[in-house]
Amino acid sequence: MRRRPLRMSEVDGAARGAADGVYVGLMSGTSLDGISAAVVRFNSVGAGIEHELLAFNSSAYTAEQRDRLASAMNSGTAEDYCALSFDLGEWLAAAALSVIRSAHLNAHIDTREIRVIASHGQTIWHSPRRATWQSGESAVIAERTGVDVVSDFRVRDVAAGGEGAPLVPIADALLYSASTEWRLLQNIGGIGNVTIVPPDGDVTRVRAFDTGPGVVLIDHLVRKLYPGVRFDEGGAIARSGSARADVVAALLRDPYFMQPPPKSTGREYFGAAFADRMQSMVNGPDADVIATAVEFTAESIADAVRRYVHEQPGEMVVSGGGARNDALMAALRRAMQPVRVTSFDDLYYDGEAKEAVAFALLGYLHLARLPGNVIGATGARGPRVLGKLTPA
Repeated sequence: MRRRPLRMSEVDGAARGAADGVYVGLMSGTSLDGISAAVVRFNSVGAGIEHELLAFNSSAYTAEQRDRLASAMNSGTAEDYCALSFDLGEWLAAAALSVIRSAHLNAHIDTREIRVIASHGQTIWHSPRRATWQSGESAVIAERTGVDVVSDFRVRDVAAGGEGAPLVPIADALLYSASTEWRLLQNIGGIGNVTIVPPDGDVTRVRAFDTGPGVVLIDHLVRKLYPGVRFDEGGAIARSGSARADVVAALLRDPYFMQPPPKSTGREYFGAAFADRMQSMVNGPDADVIATAVEFTAESIADAVRRYVHEQPGEMVVSGGGARNDALMAALRRAMQPVRVTSFDDLYYDGEAKEAVAFALLGYLHLARLPGNVIGATGARGPRVLGKLTPA
């Protein structure tokens, strides 16, 4: 029998109250930029949850670390994957300890007050509804920090027939809903994903799905065409070129965009091969290739909203690395009219912290024994408590 989704207002407040406290969230995304780490305090208030961001750090990967992670997504031996998992555990532990030190300076928080470190790890492979693999050994994090760790959040949703992604919608609903209008929470990391949130934040009415590429195509092409440049800072390269509208239109006919939600994707689909195909289709100046990648990314997001968002949103709030690309944000504002497009930074705090905060919340929900998946986003058979606990 299919269970009815759980409303926060129906949850025994004691379960949430017992889990109140300070959490660390760790996130390494598909853009392979580095590790985002946040220290967050959660408190149960009536039917809702209040949160306070106490500290946030972002640790950039070295070129060697980035190359190892990127290589793992394409090839490797059992020894390579095993060693990477333990080494990534060390990197994640170092990021956790660094942000805890920052929280101590900001709010006098130390490791003894941390209830859980919630680590997303790094996705090595994601096959929706079939299998998903996030690397980063939780035992290493627990050993180095002396704090309980919750990790491996996606697998339970996949086991329950879901996409395993996106998982951020629970935070979008509980922490960032608007008071009087429907709101779109658009993340533009390596992959783009949108959450459609009702004015009251009711989880049972929330939907979400991956819109397609975020900055993954742009970053790949920048690194390929401009050696030594990691990304198009501020969108300067894109602004110096001209987008090919015919290429954008052709690529928007890709089968992924025709597939209705729930759906998710990753570098396995929108990766190097897709980017290289775009480059060959443009067959022009390098700046035009980057401008086309930016326009295509913005149009893919707007196209997804037009096709699959039937509510009337008043606002799109954008977070992730793509929100720092002025050319991409300008293209998105044009494509999304008349919906307002604003930056998460302008409404809350550093948008780079948003996903780390979301996984801290998933750690909180795990301790409270409450579901962390939104079945309107993943399509799972029902609500599930997500994550696996590694005691300190």
